[in-house]
Amino acid sequence: MTARPRIVALPGDGIGPEIAGAARELLDRIGDFEVDERLVGGASIDAHGTALTPEVLEACRAADAVLLGAVGGPKWDATDPGAPRPEQGLLGLRKGMELFANLRPVRPSPALLDASPLRPERIEGTDLLVVRELTGGIYFGDRGRRDGAAFDTCVYSTAEIERIADVAFRFARSKVTSVDKANILETSRLWREVVTRVSTAHRGAALEHLLVDNAAMQLVSRPSDFDVILTENMFGDILSDEAAMLTGSIGMLPSASVGAGGPGLFEPVHGSAPDIAGTGKANPLAMFGSVAMMLRYGLGREPDAARIESAIDRALQGGLRTPDLGGSATTEDAAGAVLEHL
Repeated sequence: MTARPRIVALPGDGIGPEIAGAARELLDRIGDFEVDERLVGGASIDAHGTALTPEVLEACRAADAVLLGAVGGPKWDATDPGAPRPEQGLLGLRKGMELFANLRPVRPSPALLDASPLRPERIEGTDLLVVRELTGGIYFGDRGRRDGAAFDTCVYSTAEIERIADVAFRFARSKVTSVDKANILETSRLWREVVTRVSTAHRGAALEHLLVDNAAMQLVSRPSDFDVILTENMFGDILSDEAAMLTGSIGMLPSASVGAGGPGLFEPVHGSAPDIAGTGKANPLAMFGSVAMMLRYGLGREPDAARIESAIDRALQGGLRTPDLGGSATTEDAAGAVLEHL
């Protein structure tokens, strides 16, 4: 890593540029970074006809870390399977950078216990991590249309399951909950078999298996009982968005996508929210949390990551509430409140 870390910033679409702008303010306050801003998603389709150019992918591979805002929007929605889609940019980054593990921590701030749809006593003490496999499964399987029917193929190899399971057990403090649909799907039966075998090499953590429908129920009935939730690509996509509501809003959830040694990709879990783009209502806190994860996992700057997370908690304790949290603070207000507490 260079003395001056190089970060590729991909603001993307919708509210992406707004929260990415707030993140630039935060980075300027934290330290000295070289930030290289590039296009991805719908913005790249408009400029280049594709959601991810080879040049941008190469810049991301050469960086120390990549920070993404959001991609997508109705402008680029199409039923034509041949039309470029913003989401292809994100999938292309995951595949091209070999980012097979997505880490989504869920830790409700004490100040936001009343903001969750669940009772405060139900979510109090929740501190879990969703470890989602990111480059296999139905999102990357063969798909198409034929004779009036459509198909999407889910495929997993033993090696893909082994490496994501190993990540989950390395992060576990007490228990890994592996989520599958082994009563129906053959890929899930292989998943359960391989995860069980990997667990024998990690004696410090217990293993439990849950079917995905049961996991969805347990996540809202006993969220504080979970430690690490390990899951395949599509189930992880769905369950992590459900888990986001434990924090009061999906606007609070950061994520990290990491691989086998190259730079990581750090982004908020929420989408591009085109309905509020340009209104100043975007919550930048998930993006700030993603910056903290970038500093911790991508750049090895744990003290700076902890400073940001502490500043977010103190700003919320001081009454900061964006519209998604039932308040009226603007994106600028929220960013300013966190910066005041650094």
